Amino acid sequence: MKIWKYNDNINTDMLFPGKYTYTCNTAEEIKPHILEDLDSSFAKNVEKGDIIIAGKNFGCGSSREQPVIGLKAVGIKAVIAESFARIFYRSAINQGLILIESPDAVRAYSKGDKIKLDIDNGKIIIDDKTFTFPKLPSEIVAIRNAGGLLDYTKSKLKNKIKN
Repeated sequence: MKIWKYNDNINTDMLFPGKYTYTCNTAEEIKPHILEDLDSSFAKNVEKGDIIIAGKNFGCGSSREQPVIGLKAVGIKAVIAESFARIFYRSAINQGLILIESPDAVRAYSKGDKIKLDIDNGKIIIDDKTFTFPKLPSEIVAIRNAGGLLDYTKSKLKNKIKN
């Protein structure tokens, strides 16, 4: 697992360049361009289970869903930031991407520190320091486990039809 550290105000164009908005429609088309203007090594070197740590206002900018789709498609386990843009936060829930707001953990992290993330129990452990965050609501956990809001809704409808 790698940790990718970025600063404040990482906007949606930095996460996924707007010039691809109408030409990349699937997760597979989005993946090679994720963070290309911010960190050209990201798409080539990211691995499933990696974590992004960032400053304030992560995901600010437009309401495009490609940045979240791309982060989820490359296997990002979670984004830990000081704060998130509201529209980006909602889009992440819809796609089942875990966002954790923890300013203290972000400020405590230094390159090379070991991180253990216990999402279910609301803990971030950086070296020997533990930072807590509120446990995710059961609905968000269910959406994440289903793979996103669309799959969650489909499964709920199937269960309703069966009964």
